[in-house]
Amino acid sequence: MAGRGVGCLWKRHVVEQLKQRDRVQRQAFEEIIHQYNRLLERSDLQVVFSERLQTDKYEHQNRHDLSPGVDGGRSDSLQQEMAQMRIKHQEELTELHKKRGELAQNVIELNNQIQQKDKEIQSNEAKMQEYHQQISRLEGECRDLRNSLTDLERANQTLRDEYDALQITFSALEEKLRKTTEDNLELVTRWMAEKAQEANRLNAENEKDTRRRQAKLQKELADAAKEPLPIDQDDDIEVLSEEAAKGTGETSPSRQPGRTPRRRSVNSFGSPEAAEAPAACADVRVPSTALHIFDAHDGEVNAVRFSPGSRLLATGGMDRRVKLWEVVSGRCEPKGALTGSNAGITSIEFDSAGTYLLAASNDFASRIWTVDDFRLRHTLTGHSGKVLSARFLLDNARIVSGSYDRTLKLWDLRSKVCMKTVFAGSSCNDIVCTEQCVMSGHFDKKVRFWDIRAESIVHELELLGRVTSLDLNHDRTELLTCSRDDLVKIIDLRTNAVRQTFNAQGFKCGSDFTRVTFSPDGSYVAAGSADGVLYIWNVLTGKLEKTLDKGHSSAINSVSWSPSGAYVASVEKGSKAVLWSDM
Repeated sequence: MAGRGVGCLWKRHVVEQLKQRDRVQRQAFEEIIHQYNRLLERSDLQVVFSERLQTDKYEHQNRHDLSPGVDGGRSDSLQQEMAQMRIKHQEELTELHKKRGELAQNVIELNNQIQQKDKEIQSNEAKMQEYHQQISRLEGECRDLRNSLTDLERANQTLRDEYDALQITFSALEEKLRKTTEDNLELVTRWMAEKAQEANRLNAENEKDTRRRQAKLQKELADAAKEPLPIDQDDDIEVLSEEAAKGTGETSPSRQPGRTPRRRSVNSFGSPEAAEAPAACADVRVPSTALHIFDAHDGEVNAVRFSPGSRLLATGGMDRRVKLWEVVSGRCEPKGALTGSNAGITSIEFDSAGTYLLAASNDFASRIWTVDDFRLRHTLTGHSGKVLSARFLLDNARIVSGSYDRTLKLWDLRSKVCMKTVFAGSSCNDIVCTEQCVMSGHFDKKVRFWDIRAESIVHELELLGRVTSLDLNHDRTELLTCSRDDLVKIIDLRTNAVRQTFNAQGFKCGSDFTRVTFSPDGSYVAAGSADGVLYIWNVLTGKLEKTLDKGHSSAINSVSWSPSGAYVASVEKGSKAVLWSDM
């Protein structure tokens, strides 16, 4: 194969050399050769013509020799015949010259074609040279690609082996995770059972302790009744009388219906201060216009709350921030943001003085900020699930939080510890508080009433749907509930029975955490619907007072009525908040 290729190259080289010599020497001798060819053609024609003449002359002489006695008339005919032959030969010569010219023209055209073909051959040879170079380059690239392919196949095989090893490791880790998850579920189940046993034990001990304190108190009261005592105006005697009344089953004068008791309160730092129940707002206006529609958060807004003075509005959303807005001339101007939460905010509340703000979040914690300087003061962790609601108790030194982990926790802000944990048995969606009672709404459709001191359920009330929201009127004698059966109800806390039920065509509870609210004087109820419409009912007449549908474009999550009665704020699943009023 190699010998044949060498022979072909040698022959090609000889042919190329011959063609090169022909191209170099041809032009120098081409004209001489052309003239020489013309001379040869002429000489050939003359020789042919002379031979023809000699032949004719010889034939004529032979004829004359054969007939010497012919007369002069034949001589004339012979001359005529000779003249005709001469003309004929002249015509043949002319025709030959014409053909020679045509042949010369053909030779020239063929020479031109040969030159053109030579040029084409040169061009094709140059192209062939380029193609040979390109073929050589492509062969080199093919070799490189084959080498790269070999390397890639080797690397692929290595990666496949590593993948198989990782797959085996992953399967082992997955099996280990499954076993760990099963062990974890078993441990959680055991832990919940032990917590329930511990809660029952603590409840039993608290009940024993309560009965022991009541017996001691009755004995002290019996001893004190034997001697006349001067009337003391101290609140502690009043509280003592109330506890005695509870022990004997009588009603204390300070607890009589229609009378607002005096109470001792503690501020956020734990120092006692006298505080009366805030006066009911007499100037409640039913909103009719959306004064200000604004983007409150980057994402869903879950909670909204006015400060006690109605000057500030707080909103909490899934962007992990609580934003403060100052209400100025019917608009909400941004004042600042409270940061520190690691997940979305679920509920917010101000203390009674408006100095501190409490927020619950999805990162299993509750946090407290100071409103003036936006500083994070307390972070309360201990729940094992999302904290869905957190409220200040009336002394402002303790808070109660309810979580998705089905527990309620009582926190002391002075010691920053969890004082009590109560297992509720169902996820807690909302909480409200009175002096000694905590009311919680749950996923299992029940409203539970808890005695803070005894950690025991005083009463349970079951609704027709999952409880999403709770709120108290100004006198704390009525409890407002909202549930997933699309009903808003008022429960009389003196009889623990449903007193009023509100519903409307088109009203639909949007989520398990939809918040509703009383007006400051308790005369109206405001609730947001899944279609973005705000519904307001009149408590006195039990009828729908107004519907406001020009503000929200998605389901309303929470509603808050300002303590001054002038504004209503609502937030939605989108990013917007709306400030309503009758102006």
